[in-house]
Amino acid sequence: MKDSNPVVQKSKAFAIRIIRLYQHLTVEKKEFILSKQVLRSGTSIGANIRESIRAQSTADFLAKMQISLKEADETQYWLELLRETDYISGKAADSLIADCEEIIRLVAAIVKTSKENQQQ
Repeated sequence: MKDSNPVVQKSKAFAIRIIRLYQHLTVEKKEFILSKQVLRSGTSIGANIRESIRAQSTADFLAKMQISLKEADETQYWLELLRETDYISGKAADSLIADCEEIIRLVAAIVKTSKENQQQ
């Protein structure tokens, strides 16, 4: 079931891109602070989405999805900083940020729908 879930697939693919970015930043650019931040937040998105699949309640599900949303927003911030400080090219940053924004839109829609369904 989780393998056919688009948000699970996209967040995992994004995490893999973030891990590769981290490898590039630490090996090629010798950048260790921002790279660790983007690695932590960028991989946390999918981890929390996966945790939400086995949530114990709707409230637990929502909490995990909201954490994913916050982590995605934080990741976007780190990617913007990396682009604006020339650690990554504009093209690479734009691609990663576009993927991050897509995940933000998906997770935000899930949170909104789940909240509406919870109120009914």
